Amino acid sequence: MSELKNLILHREGFVATIQLNRPQALNALNLELMNELISTFESLDKDDSVRCIVLTGNEKAFAAGADIKEMANASAVEMLERDQFSKWDKIRKVKKPIIAAVSGFALGGGCELMMHCDIVIASETAKIGQPEINIGVMPGAGGTQRLTRAVGKVLAMELVLTGRFLSAEEALKAGLINRVVPVEFYLEEAQKLAAEIANRPPVAVRLAKEAILKSFDTTIEMGLEYERKNFYMLFATEDMKEGMAAFVEKRKPEWKGK
Repeated sequence: MSELKNLILHREGFVATIQLNRPQALNALNLELMNELISTFESLDKDDSVRCIVLTGNEKAFAAGADIKEMANASAVEMLERDQFSKWDKIRKVKKPIIAAVSGFALGGGCELMMHCDIVIASETAKIGQPEINIGVMPGAGGTQRLTRAVGKVLAMELVLTGRFLSAEEALKAGLINRVVPVEFYLEEAQKLAAEIANRPPVAVRLAKEAILKSFDTTIEMGLEYERKNFYMLFATEDMKEGMAAFVEKRKPEWKGK
């Protein structure tokens, strides 16, 4: 992997932690950072020594939004040709679980990036929202779609049309995040959960994540069929044989990811 300018990458066991590292700009998501982030996700997804990924910022900001300076003078045609948000689809296609560890601001593109993750651990200081309306635009990286699916139409309408921020407790109550912890523990808690997931059979984790995400794209009938096929497919894995044998023999399984 080439040297990272806007990210810090840390590994421990089967868990890789990516830290957004533009603190002077509250981790604003400029094009360079997003290109680095996407290529890092793709590299880690292919790395068998990584089973779960944590994405974080710092205590003050997960990410305070897109870099407005890069867009302020752009024309509609320039934005259409740049098509910067289409690259975000590559994050959605990452097969390994991604846990967001969020503290401080997760706004606009930061909120959208958070919602691309599979699980969210937030500190008590988290402020989450889609305030694009306040600068004359609207969410463009999935905010109107993912937020509505997560919290429902009426709350999504309020947040997007007013730009109001949710507190961590409000986001928890709305079902947007998994849990709220004291600020000094938010990253540790996310990494602890990532290690727990990384201690599960990797192929089963991958197919289970796929099946859950499929539920957003299809009917219940097609989703059930997809789930069933993934379930049956796991009977071709060594880990399935090991898991069931360990259960019968009352011992701890040893996963090979095969």
